[in-house]
Amino acid sequence: MQALKLVPTIHYFDTFKEFNDEFKLGRGDILVTNQWMYDPYVKPIGIDIPVIFQEKYGKGEPSDEMINAMKKDMDAYDYDRIVAFGGGTIVDICKVLSLEVPAESVKLFTGEVPLKRVKELIVVPTTCGTGSEVTNVAIAELKSLHTKKGIAAEETFANTAVLIPESLQGLPDYVFATSSIDALIHAVESYLSPKASPFTEMYSLKAIGMIMDGYKKILATGKSDAAARKPLLKDFVLASNYAGIAFGNAGCAAVHALSYSIGAAFHVPHGEANYQFFTEVFKMYMRKDPDGKIAQANRIFADILDCKVADVYDELEKFLGQLIVKKPLKEYGMTEAQIDEFTKSTVDNQQRLLNNNYVFLTDGEIREIFANLY
Repeated sequence: MQALKLVPTIHYFDTFKEFNDEFKLGRGDILVTNQWMYDPYVKPIGIDIPVIFQEKYGKGEPSDEMINAMKKDMDAYDYDRIVAFGGGTIVDICKVLSLEVPAESVKLFTGEVPLKRVKELIVVPTTCGTGSEVTNVAIAELKSLHTKKGIAAEETFANTAVLIPESLQGLPDYVFATSSIDALIHAVESYLSPKASPFTEMYSLKAIGMIMDGYKKILATGKSDAAARKPLLKDFVLASNYAGIAFGNAGCAAVHALSYSIGAAFHVPHGEANYQFFTEVFKMYMRKDPDGKIAQANRIFADILDCKVADVYDELEKFLGQLIVKKPLKEYGMTEAQIDEFTKSTVDNQQRLLNNNYVFLTDGEIREIFANLY
């Protein structure tokens, strides 16, 4: 069994300027970012580089429509390297844009068009959640198919991943919370995956410890704001990367698979959507196999939270609930009829993720999770 694979070369710099000093961005490159990241970090350096601002093409999660429109505008430039300087939306879009993209990018996700890499890709994440800089996963909402779907192939690995803690300074509190909880779930799901190895477990456990310890320090200040987390930005950007390495090799599972339903239907941010399903999926796992590896994970969280193992999920919800509120799915707009609809969609479209489950979940058990959260 393959134990670990890490494709991108990883670089670390304290500032964007240090990154540019070494990589010498300019003509022959194209920068995909947001205006609010460009203005404080790129503009002062005076780099002569064409820039595509992602927000001009839509808000929220990546979609095939965004990809199509951005590709059309990028074709006006001559470039060999794409520099993705942004969060998960920008990174996933740029993974696709580094391919030979047909007029309808949805065909890459459905397999109708083969994947062919044609551009070099440098990824500089500006959140501490997706870990996408070191994975080959690109997720998009496919508007015409009314679902989310992912590509996971050799062709969608970045060539280079660049970690810059400075770029996390301007994160809104909510984005910090949703992205870092996403990283935590990456770490936990990959730890329990049947594809886990001693190497991925090392990264998973390190990420869990760093993220939970960081949360404790932030919450101890009484404020979950930029000032409270500033001393911890390096820890969070590294932990997100470690979790990305773990799940890029071992995979994520049912928490992510089920969360895509409300993400696509109600435009719930990815980390928030994952959190809504986190403990409920794990309770189902416990019901089916309480004595397996999940018992180790529960002890880890019980030790961190200083609680009894029997109380770990309730205490975890209380702890993480200080960062993101858990609420019934109907508050997002879900109807009772969609319990069956989302169950079928999850089973039909998310086998890539469900294959990584700690234990097999039947269609009825997946339905029960949706029903319990409704």
